[in-house]
Amino acid sequence: MTISRIQSGRLSLSRCFGPALCLVAISIRAAALAAAPPTADDWPCWRGPTHDGQASAGQVVPHSWGDAEHVLWTVDVPGRGNGSPTVVGSRVYLATCDEATGSQSVLAYDRVTGKPLWQRQVHVAGAMRKNEKSTGASATVSADGGRLFITFPNSDAVFCTAIDLDGQVLWQTRVCDYAIHQGYGASPLVHDGRVFVIADHKNRGRVAALDPATGKVLWEKERPPAPNYSSPIVWKLFGRDQLILTGCDKVAALDPATGETLWEKEGATTECVTTTVTDGERVYSSGGYPRNHIAAYRADGSGTISWENGERVYVPSLLYAHGHLYAILDAGIAACFDAATGEEKWKQRLGGNFSASPVMLGDTVFATSETGQTHVFRATPEKFEELAVNRLGDETFASPAICGGRLYFRVAVTSGDKRQEKLVCIGNR
Repeated sequence: MTISRIQSGRLSLSRCFGPALCLVAISIRAAALAAAPPTADDWPCWRGPTHDGQASAGQVVPHSWGDAEHVLWTVDVPGRGNGSPTVVGSRVYLATCDEATGSQSVLAYDRVTGKPLWQRQVHVAGAMRKNEKSTGASATVSADGGRLFITFPNSDAVFCTAIDLDGQVLWQTRVCDYAIHQGYGASPLVHDGRVFVIADHKNRGRVAALDPATGKVLWEKERPPAPNYSSPIVWKLFGRDQLILTGCDKVAALDPATGETLWEKEGATTECVTTTVTDGERVYSSGGYPRNHIAAYRADGSGTISWENGERVYVPSLLYAHGHLYAILDAGIAACFDAATGEEKWKQRLGGNFSASPVMLGDTVFATSETGQTHVFRATPEKFEELAVNRLGDETFASPAICGGRLYFRVAVTSGDKRQEKLVCIGNR
């Protein structure tokens, strides 16, 4: 351990944990930070409060909106990013990247008015991306109530950074080297006093659990050498917490406390973008390269594949509700499957291409296309029941958030060759 900096009452330490995983900054301020947990009125991380795209029950939000109708506020967002809005307490948080300079930042806005509150630059330069749909800020900020956590690909590595609610950097941990293939979009996950981060890539990546107060590595595990983009998720299955990882040609379940492999099964595609959902017995993997598939894996330790099909659900994550899976195929088709058997209940062409994951409130699904069209339909296995189709902006890759009776969208509008991202709040006045 070496003391690298003492400044303004803050002690920073540099420490290595093996050749590829280093703790590059620790703040003593973080150790004493008391974190008030998010509430049911918040959307604290990727895929929301229950990590499955489901909004808290009891809210009432509009099904239809337009340029003025039900738009409570709109604010410009500097830079570019595909990360979803994170809504906690009185604020909305976004990750963004200035593609001209390669800088990466976290932004904070007032939840009620949309007023910009602060911008914290995390990396001055060095952002990484290749695919034209990817960005240097495709992960979603995760919050534990007192801290914010974000992962960025930068300078041939992936870093996880913790920021306090005033925008001050608390610590930063280098997860591992990173060989860019398409981009990076795995969001950090906060669960049971740990921050889980993953960086899969073709030169062998890593999954790790970090201490949320200090960034110290609690455990780490190498991953197979393959490009992959899925975020980690923890589900309680068969009486124990299981950290589920999909992609790199397999589905694996780890013990979140130790990193020990509980079970794993070959059969997933190499590249996955989606985050798994569960019915309590099975976890559902989906991917689109080098082959298309949705598959149901028994989570009882056997990893048995209950069923599989050849549908392409590569980028938008699945929804599970009342014994059924609701999918938005990348090519613009909504579908419903029996979760236990895989039987197709219905399909309906929506049109366009989809990258954003659908979200659900009660029995209503909101699915947004890359051109900013949000299709609102009923989650029922009987038939496709469309409720509304709305347009917001010209381009959308980020998934929306639903909380506190409002919807939050990250969209882009174009005028000539100028592209401007916006954060838009939809609700009943």
